Amino acid sequence: MPKKTSGGTPATVALTRAGVEFTIREYTHDPRVTSYGLEAAEALGVEPERVLKTLLADVDGRLVVGVVPVTGQLDLKALARAVGGRRAQMADPAAAERATGYVVGGISPVGQRRPHPTVVDASALEHPTVLVSGGRRGLDVELSPADLVAVTGATTAPVARP
Repeated sequence: MPKKTSGGTPATVALTRAGVEFTIREYTHDPRVTSYGLEAAEALGVEPERVLKTLLADVDGRLVVGVVPVTGQLDLKALARAVGGRRAQMADPAAAERATGYVVGGISPVGQRRPHPTVVDASALEHPTVLVSGGRRGLDVELSPADLVAVTGATTAPVARP
């Protein structure tokens, strides 16, 4: 996969600095669409199981990133268990934007303003490559799931549900 060498979003800059191979996948985002990941899968002609969405949850008072296929939902109980927590709820969107430096619909698990504990759904490992937000709506990056886990310092666990 070609590597982006300069400029871009915090996500593409972080991937480049880390020496991670990735491909930029752009599409025209329709501002009326709110199902960003499914829009990306359709626009890019990719199986939706390979497109991952980045969600932030409050687990016992700290923000945790959950990365799950766009075809499913984040299992909050499983996410809490995966990070040794007791209780989880979805983070306030404004808090997620402040903490990551990205806007909702363009939150990338890579290159966030501050690092957060991250859990990638174990199903991501079933694919040779996956797509995650590249840091803005209409921009995804395709990379190996192993590289995604490594560059985010994530753990993997079954944290998605249909």
